[in-house]
Amino acid sequence: MVSTLSLDAINTLAAMILLADFMLVASSRMRSLTRIFALQSLAMGGLAAVVAFETGAEHIYVIAVLSVALKAVVIPRFIDYITEKIQVNREVEPLIKIPGSLLICAAITILAYFVTEPIMELGTAITSNCLAISFATVLIGMFLMVSRKKAITQVIGLLVVENGVFLAAISTTYSMPMVVELGVFFDIFVGVVIMGIFAFRINRTFETVDSTVLRRLKD
Repeated sequence: MVSTLSLDAINTLAAMILLADFMLVASSRMRSLTRIFALQSLAMGGLAAVVAFETGAEHIYVIAVLSVALKAVVIPRFIDYITEKIQVNREVEPLIKIPGSLLICAAITILAYFVTEPIMELGTAITSNCLAISFATVLIGMFLMVSRKKAITQVIGLLVVENGVFLAAISTTYSMPMVVELGVFFDIFVGVVIMGIFAFRINRTFETVDSTVLRRLKD
């Protein structure tokens, strides 16, 4: 039997993850983006730890610790290092103004709840209520990728998508097999390193990491 305390903790941490999504959309400073992403990843790791405690799945503890270490500490520090090197402190202007972006994200969240409601009603997992938030997180991460101009902020969007996928795995199956999870963490870390190097080289070549400028090179 799942304790009320654990259910409250899961719901609270899931709400923090969704709140972090909106804070990411509302933020325009790189350092704030990395800090908010780190807090979201910390909440994700905490949620995974609660699930591990309630289900007795010890491998989820390992995944929770790796999630916190990699996505709440290592990757944010690496992104901060890159942004300091290329001197990107502010996302000058998103393609869609922040108030409009927040309205779009609110619509995305409502859509996610509408789409996943039939699944949640049939679910028996203690995290079934998190499925809508995981779907919303994936969609909001994609929105961040297409609505921001700076390549570095688009990397943050990709990482948010991965957090949403991780939450979906926890919500539906109490995490993927450990080998798969380790492979995903490794791929994400290598991907962020490669994209950071690309952003650094792009900035040195074109003196900007504004992706809208790069698109004009096709013309």
